[in-house]
Amino acid sequence: MGMSVTISAAGDSDAEQILKLQYLCYQDEAELHGDWSIEPLTQSLDALRAELAGSRVLVARLGAEVVGSVRGTVGADGTAVITGLIVHPRMRRHGLGGRLLTAIEERLAEECSAKRYRLATGRRGEGGLRLYRRCGYAPVGTERVTRTLTLITLEKDAAPAFVTSA
Repeated sequence: MGMSVTISAAGDSDAEQILKLQYLCYQDEAELHGDWSIEPLTQSLDALRAELAGSRVLVARLGAEVVGSVRGTVGADGTAVITGLIVHPRMRRHGLGGRLLTAIEERLAEECSAKRYRLATGRRGEGGLRLYRRCGYAPVGTERVTRTLTLITLEKDAAPAFVTSA
């Protein structure tokens, strides 16, 4: 009998597993753009812990192993910035990225009153772009970060909360 993947809030004790998974997952992105100096590959454990402390962070677990993660923050204007969506290479193409994205959107809307979601991905990352478009995101801008890396920013409005009358 196989185990199910569960999604829950990350704890400080998950930071090391998230950092290792992040390093593994961003190898493809670095290869795609010919740039191994991207932040996910150079971030220290202390820097990640500081980032996690200021964000809502979810992890996907298969047993005790962290096989996915995503984080987000919400600004004063209600715009949620979603970052660090990662899924272990062996777990990709099974809907886990979409589940994590939906879960962080729901968490940010419920706990932080997010009105809009924003994220960015490498221009050459077709898998991520397909996922984000399928989830309702639309491109709103590009930013050239290095000679070989251009990020596409995508956004979508948060679904309106349903109000029930008594």
